[in-house]
Amino acid sequence: MTNDKPWFVYFLRCKDNSLYAGITTDVVRRLHQHNHTKLGAKYTRARRPVTLVFTEMTPDKSSASKREYQLRKLSKPQKEHLVSIYLNQ
Repeated sequence: MTNDKPWFVYFLRCKDNSLYAGITTDVVRRLHQHNHTKLGAKYTRARRPVTLVFTEMTPDKSSASKREYQLRKLSKPQKEHLVSIYLNQ
């Protein structure tokens, strides 16, 4: 059985203006976890509140993980440029 749910790569803007990248099948649920539960990443728990500033849909978990790795390797200015393009669509 295959899971037909798309996966998403996302950036969160933390209160210290840093960007956090992650992957999920449910962006709304994951954002809630980052802001309100212990299920959020340790990194974001110390930098709440976080806001969603970028999402990109991928067909599966493997693609999402690979894309997340690519995005994490970008410099801060490159990440900010990507976020700016996304927010101005």
